[in-house]
Amino acid sequence: MDLLISTAQAAETGAQGGSLMSLVPLILIFVIFYFLLIRPQSKRQKEHQQMVASLEKGDEVVTSGGVIGQLTHVGEQFVTVEVADRIEVKIQRHAVTAVLPKGTVRSA
Repeated sequence: MDLLISTAQAAETGAQGGSLMSLVPLILIFVIFYFLLIRPQSKRQKEHQQMVASLEKGDEVVTSGGVIGQLTHVGEQFVTVEVADRIEVKIQRHAVTAVLPKGTVRSA
């Protein structure tokens, strides 16, 4: 009788070790997914938030719609972009995708 019990315990222990080993590929896939997709996206989002927070009057920017202009007024939620002489467009602050070097708008 003792022979059957020890065999059953060995089978049960082996099954638990096998289930743990079957989780290793899943964990490995999640780690790769994190480093290739989640972490870079979080970094880009953080950089964009810092860029939007540091907008100032006179900055030359590109909006998410592709409009290039110079900031004439910076509010808490909205910014005003001068796209041509005396033509201004009010957009949401987070719609600014990039800050251009000074002089880019006039040279374009």
